[in-house]
Amino acid sequence: MDNVESKNNLKIIIDDSSNLSLNQIRNLLNKMSASEIAHALESSPPKQRGLLFSLLKTEEEGDVLFELGEEIQQDLLSNISNEELTEAVKELELDEIVDILQNLPEERMKKILSNMSMVDRDRIEMGLTFPDDTAGGLLNTDVISVRPDNSINEVISYLRDQKELPENTDKIFVVNHENEYLGELSIGKIITSDPSMIVREIMETEFFPLDAGLNDKEVATIFERNDLISSCVIDENGKLIGRITIDDVVDVIREDADQNLLGMAGVAEDTFAPPGRAAKSRVFWLSMNLITAFIAASTINLFQDVIDKIVYLAVLMPIVASMGGVAATQTLTIILRGLTLEQINTSNIGWLFKRELAVSILNGIVLSILVGFITYAWFQDLTIAILISCALVINLISSVFAGIVVPLMLRKLKQDPAIGGSVVVTTVTDVIGFLSFLGLATIYLI
Repeated sequence: MDNVESKNNLKIIIDDSSNLSLNQIRNLLNKMSASEIAHALESSPPKQRGLLFSLLKTEEEGDVLFELGEEIQQDLLSNISNEELTEAVKELELDEIVDILQNLPEERMKKILSNMSMVDRDRIEMGLTFPDDTAGGLLNTDVISVRPDNSINEVISYLRDQKELPENTDKIFVVNHENEYLGELSIGKIITSDPSMIVREIMETEFFPLDAGLNDKEVATIFERNDLISSCVIDENGKLIGRITIDDVVDVIREDADQNLLGMAGVAEDTFAPPGRAAKSRVFWLSMNLITAFIAASTINLFQDVIDKIVYLAVLMPIVASMGGVAATQTLTIILRGLTLEQINTSNIGWLFKRELAVSILNGIVLSILVGFITYAWFQDLTIAILISCALVINLISSVFAGIVVPLMLRKLKQDPAIGGSVVVTTVTDVIGFLSFLGLATIYLI
């Protein structure tokens, strides 16, 4: 099926499923990939979502469940029997099964594992011992390994004896008799080397394997920097326990991007979540924002007398606060991007701070002149024009401190700077903006 037809089927499922018969919907689903069906489910309200999922064949359910976000996945899992779920996941790769089962209550997970064969149960229990955000949580056990004293001809014969090679097999791994990792051997080198050569003579030993406890974001960085398709994973004893492939890493990158995007707004929820659940997920950061708004309001209240005497200060002060808030958000975004890509460290944060400070000073000069001219033309008061220009420069400089220091502090406190950062930096720039403008006005106008 070509890409155009696939997109049309997806659009019909999302837009017009309520007008189709069950057989029509089922036929469309049969023509779609697991990722396309998952997208259709995520784009549907809960009632329609449940109907679409119920029309899937049991052997399709596992692939679709793996492609779904955690919240929707858990909702659908709650309506599936243990027997059906066991059947649905049995053909999935180890990391996919672990990803689904670890979201279940412990009692239910144990019941499902008890329904599996001893071999499958051992594999899955091994995968469940690793946190889901580590290399161990991403690995698959579909590894092909050979000994260093095998000939290339023996390796080729061994590969031909396999029914099929695991997906994304660009290399095989070399281990000793204790299954300790020694090196790797690319498929291309196997094909082009003299069959009489020994594995030890042509295997690569320069690239270090991934430790099972390595953070998944670090795994993604290693794959990106080294253009990897696959890499082996070892345990604390150096023994080969599995491999990670590029498709697993793409999922990590996508999930991290989704979390950062939603986190900037303090939101992390299913698009079509019920109102009660959606409200619950948002109320905390709305409450935090309410608290910070009162802090800003109390700052204004300190200067009530000067505002009463010079009323047009109330007209101008939101300009200073708003400009500082936007500037701080720009700096915050740069820092969040650098933290996510692991580009920021103790050796370069000083340079970045100086760069952002220089940017804020340059922007402050240009914008303060512009605001000063507009203010003078509006109110015909040179002193007010100068004061708001000075306050604007002060607040833009403060935005650099807020945009850099706040996310670093939140990261150190084990908090997500993408979620809480924008709330805190906005408060800082609001307070500094009001203090600088109204404070200067108090000194020079009263």
